[in-house]
Parts: sequence; structure tokens; C-alpha cells
Amino acid sequence: MQTSILKSFSQTLLLGILLLSAGCETSPPVQEMSDARQAIAVAREAGAEEHAAFHLRAAENYLKSAEDRLNERQYSRARYDAKQAKMKALDALKAAEKDSREEERQ
Repeated sequence: MQTSILKSFSQTLLLGILLLSAGCETSPPVQEMSDARQAIAVAREAGAEEHAAFHLRAAENYLKSAEDRLNERQYSRARYDAKQAKMKALDALKAAEKDSREEERQ
């Protein structure tokens, strides 16, 4: 008797965990999209269009892909692309800042 109650409880708990984790992935990646847009804006302000165009273009491409996926309600993929956009924008920012420092030395 105790075994069946324990088994039933375990199954219910597992189902609850699965539903909660699935719920997290079905929400739009609002924060990730915002973070990516802000990182791209900061990179542009730092001169990435001139000093790190490759990285900035990659960030913009990932952001565009994230927007497309968001419109298609593919939230998991949109979240991934938004995170990639942010990372590429930060790469662009670092490259632009490095390039600017090197120009100042000359």
C-alpha cells in the first residue's frame, strides 16, 4: 500500500516538474530580446560599425532571426538567437574599444 502511494506521489511530482519546465520555455523571451537590442546599441555607440563591423553584423543577424522566430512563436529558438545576438554585440563592443585604444596610441 505504501509503495503504491509513494509511486503515485513520485509520478505526480514528476509530472508537475515537467509541466513547470515546459511552461518556462513557452513564454516569449522578452528580457533576452531587450538585452540583445541594448547590447547592439551600446556597441554602435562605441564605434562598432567602423571598428568591428563583422561582429556587429553577426549580432544584428542573430537579432533579426530572433525576431522572426518570436513572430513564429518559436520561443526557445528566439531565446537562443537573442542570447547569441547579445554575445556577438559584446564581442563587437570589445573589438571596437580595443581598436579605439590602439588608434589613440598612434
